[in-house]
Order: sequence, then structure tokens, then C-alpha cells
Amino acid sequence: MTKRRRESERPGSHAGAPWRSLIAIGAIVAAALGVAAWRYLATRPPTRDGAPSWSPDGRSLVFYSERTNGKADLFVINADGTGLRDLNPTERADEGAPAFSPDGNRIAFDSDAGGNFEIWVMDAAGGAGKPLTRHPGRDVAPAWSPDGSKIAFMSDRGGKGFDVYVMNADGTAVERVTSTGSSWFPQFSPDDQGRRLAMHVHRDVHVLDLPTKTLRRLTTDPLNGMYPTWSNDGRLAFMTWRSGRTEIFTMDADGSRQELLMSMPSGGAIDPRFSPDGTHLAFVHVPEATPDQPQSADQSRVIYVIDMETKRVRRLSR
Repeated sequence: MTKRRRESERPGSHAGAPWRSLIAIGAIVAAALGVAAWRYLATRPPTRDGAPSWSPDGRSLVFYSERTNGKADLFVINADGTGLRDLNPTERADEGAPAFSPDGNRIAFDSDAGGNFEIWVMDAAGGAGKPLTRHPGRDVAPAWSPDGSKIAFMSDRGGKGFDVYVMNADGTAVERVTSTGSSWFPQFSPDDQGRRLAMHVHRDVHVLDLPTKTLRRLTTDPLNGMYPTWSNDGRLAFMTWRSGRTEIFTMDADGSRQELLMSMPSGGAIDPRFSPDGTHLAFVHVPEATPDQPQSADQSRVIYVIDMETKRVRRLSR
């Protein structure tokens, strides 16, 4: 009797038979879920996020994403990665390059909702928005002046490539301020009431003094620089492929002290944007590409944030 009891209590005996059934069922369910997950991941469109912009209080970011229907919509997300929300769901229009106004009440962006890319503005809470420009040329990439009275943007309305224009925040008094035919992504300086605009011209960072229209070159290709962003203390961050990879560097406003800030283990880092207090920097992680081999549309683009003090990098969008 004692022997039989001990045998029945061993794993695999009659007493353990129900557990064997449960394990078998669990394995079948796990396998089914695994197949379903694989099918979902295989068919799900890749995350395609870009152009992050911080709110004035640094608590959230707005960016564009192609995660819904292949068209880019504007989304807002908390700085800790929670609270993702679509600001203006659209089925046919592409929206991009969003930027919070200095008071945090509005967002400027570009959209082709009217059939051509124009500069638009919407309430920060979301909604349809309205166009500020109406021109046959492409108007894109708006940036607010520190006092919110002006918006800079890039446009090919001049007929010879993209140049930078500045207008009042209501869309009036549009003025062309560069004539290079290759001026991209302007950003107002924060430390001198927006007297200067950083941008990249061809493949190098330049700074334009608006009162004098003097353009100063800060990087020299192949030690190139693109997508500049200002810190609150007047320094600049920018992307560069000078070392053979796409990385983020920083420098002083006169072009001195050009130093590596961060490099991802794989892929490239583009489109950096400092937080208002300069303690964090958002950027977009992309598959590595070159001017001759651009990124494929079926590859992901994800937003990350780096802590400027600790250099810790964390993923924001998913």
C-alpha cells in the first residue's frame, strides 16, 4: 500500500494527470497565440514617426506618424511615453513638421489637405485647423519665433529649390530671407529674441542674422551638419554623417566645440529637438541610409529621448 501511494504521488502518475492535461492545453494555446502574434507583426505596417516638437512646459511632444492608414497624422504624447492621442484624424491628407506655439495654445504644421502643401495652424487640443498660406509652391516645416509673433518656414515658391521665408503668425507679410535654393528646416534662436535662424544649406549648418540677412556657415562638408536645433543656452545640436554613420553632435553658436553627443548601436539618429529647458533632446531613430541609398518606406522610424546629463537614451514612441 505504501509503495502504491508513493508511485501515485510521483510526477507523471495518475495523481498528476490533470496537470499534464493543463500543460498540454497551455502549450496549444501558446502556440496559437504565437502564430497570431507572428501574423500580426508580419502584416502590421511599420511605425513611421518623425519631427518631434516639445510643448513649452516640456511635459509633452507633438509629432507626425503614419501608423494609421499610411497617411501622416499629428499625434501628441506625454514626455514619459504615455497618453498617445491623435490630434486630427484624416484619411486623405498628409500632415507633418508640427511645432507648438510659445504659449502652448496652438500648433503650426504643414498639410496637403487642400491639394498642396501649405502652412496650417490648429488648437493644441486638436481639431481641423486652418491654412495660413495659400500658394502654388510647397510651404512646409514651420517654426515659431520666441514671442510667437512670427513663423519661419521653407518653400519652393521661388521656383529654384527651397528657401526660407518669414511671415506674421496670422499668415500676412510673407518675406523671403534666403536665396540659396537649398535652405532647409529653419529654427529661431531662443536667446536673442529670435534675431537668428539656424538651418541647413545644402549639407551644412548655417545661421542667418535676420536684421542684416548675413548667412554664416558653421560646418563644412564632409564634416557636415543638418537639422540644427537650439538649446536654451544658445548651443546647437545637429545630425551629421561625418564619421560614416548618422549621429548627433553639439556645438557652440559660432561653430566651435563640435562634439559627439550620441550614436545609436545600429541605425541612424536624425531630426534632434531640445526640450525648452535644455535637459533633454528628442530625436528620430531610423535605419541607416546614405544620400545614395535612402530609407525604405517599409522600415520603422521611432522617436527617442536622451537625458543630456546622464546620456541615458529611452524610446518614446511605439
